[in-house]
Amino acid sequence: MTQDSHWKRTAAAVGVTSLLLAGCGSGGAADDEAPEVDEEAQGVGAMEDFSAGDTFVADEPITVSLLYRDHPNYSLQDDWLILEHLEEEHGVTLDPVVTPLSDFEDRRSVLIGAGEIPDYVPVMWPGHETAYISGGALLAVSDYLDYMPNFTDKLERWDLQEEFDNLRQDDGKAYILPGLREDPFHNWTLAVRDDIWQDLGLEDPETWDELQDQLAQVAEAHPDMIPWSDRWEMNATLNLAGPNFDTAGGWGLGNSLYYDADADEFVFTGATDEYRVMLEYFSGLMEEGLLDTESLTQDDDSAVQKFASGQSAMISTNEEELSALRTAFEEIGEDDAEVRMIRVPAGPEGDNVAAGGRFDVGMVLASHLADRDDFIAVLQFLDWLYYSDEGLVFGAWGVEGETYEINEDGERELAENVGIKDFNPDAEEHLSVDYGFYNGVFTHNFGSDTEIFLSLMSDEAVHLQEEMSDKVELPMQPNIPFSELEIEQASLWQNSLTDQVNEATAQFILGQRDLEDWDSYVAELEARNMADYVELANEAYQRGQEMLDELEEEGDLLDSDAEDSDAEDSDAEDSETEGD
Repeated sequence: MTQDSHWKRTAAAVGVTSLLLAGCGSGGAADDEAPEVDEEAQGVGAMEDFSAGDTFVADEPITVSLLYRDHPNYSLQDDWLILEHLEEEHGVTLDPVVTPLSDFEDRRSVLIGAGEIPDYVPVMWPGHETAYISGGALLAVSDYLDYMPNFTDKLERWDLQEEFDNLRQDDGKAYILPGLREDPFHNWTLAVRDDIWQDLGLEDPETWDELQDQLAQVAEAHPDMIPWSDRWEMNATLNLAGPNFDTAGGWGLGNSLYYDADADEFVFTGATDEYRVMLEYFSGLMEEGLLDTESLTQDDDSAVQKFASGQSAMISTNEEELSALRTAFEEIGEDDAEVRMIRVPAGPEGDNVAAGGRFDVGMVLASHLADRDDFIAVLQFLDWLYYSDEGLVFGAWGVEGETYEINEDGERELAENVGIKDFNPDAEEHLSVDYGFYNGVFTHNFGSDTEIFLSLMSDEAVHLQEEMSDKVELPMQPNIPFSELEIEQASLWQNSLTDQVNEATAQFILGQRDLEDWDSYVAELEARNMADYVELANEAYQRGQEMLDELEEEGDLLDSDAEDSDAEDSDAEDSETEGD
């Protein structure tokens, strides 16, 4: 697995867990008023009447520092076109504080904790910011959305206000600007040996039960092969399967609390009947010899080698890892082997995906920005680069006439000498390596508008989006704004309980513990203060809902009914400004 894939996986895993920390110490009241901005004193370099769709050009040059996550595959270069263009055409000089990818999260924590945070940190998943709020290093960005018209425009047009308000802490404020998506992006799924599936006349399984039948057919036709040997300790698979069983698992287990929308309360995930049914399914696969017993313990390389060498026929994957699997086939000499991604099957509770697929890695801003004389200009610039269609195209594709052209059909095409992934693979120059574009530091996972985002994705990734688009999105898991006094106790309970769930999950799936022993397992959770943890969480949740109701009554939340219908109609035609 590549380092970038590992980082994404780790971020996704921690992101949900860190929601437990919500509200850790800001301590303000829900009716705190937003601080006033002296637009004359803090408007140095700012544009007058900056609106959604406007190109940002600083009225006078500004310099903005950022914590730069340096990827070894495209290490930062001072002469990158993206940096030169921002300085020459937009009046913005970026001043990176460079941190290696391998050390990024640790370095981020140290800098923020020491009060040495740069002006902004562009790579942070929603939920991770909560650990830093109590120190006062982060800006309450929800106080200043009037200066970010592109961000608020997308919140309104894409109906993301509720999700954004779910990021508010116990003081009623949000401290992160999440990456926004027009549509959910589905990147994690299962990969099968397509040559074997075709030989057996098998298509994508519609349900997990049908998948079990297909694996049995593979086992019968290839008795020397284990049909499924999984990777990532099955965390990706349990995360994918969970919503179809109306539960969560693996990387999606998070803080071990699951929102019951019908009851409007949280329950403990690992003690529910739905979680047990999911474990029964995978335990059954293991018992029938369809799932490798090493799936929960083997390292990723071992799982990949089994798949590439013909010892297994299915493995969890994503777009990036699919390419790595094909490379592994080539290295081993399995020239006839073919691999493809399949649609995630439906389950006993429906054909579902988890909510939250339209928020992505985002950014936090330093609180010291609010004291700068160019504060408004910095907000305008970040709003343009990360949230305007023009900025998104610029961050992903680069500069029209230099890194890409517009063809006769009005579509973007990379310049002949520029390539990335499977686009112009033999080109002399690389869009990220040589120019700095298509870089997760300068664009939130390469665009939020669906067309822009998918424009540099493989055909297979685009096809997976189409296949998954009709799945039902489950109700959003609400934020739990624990107070500073509650957070330590909640963390202790959660850590102990989650450890027990993870241990028992592996035991049940492997058959080391009989599922008839379920009641004893639940009693073990109760002995670890499960009921107290759930009660504390529900009290904090209800308090948070009351806070949101209060903010709504006072008009402090974005008005979802205040959309401009003319702008919406115009955007339906084409909201995108080509190039930069």
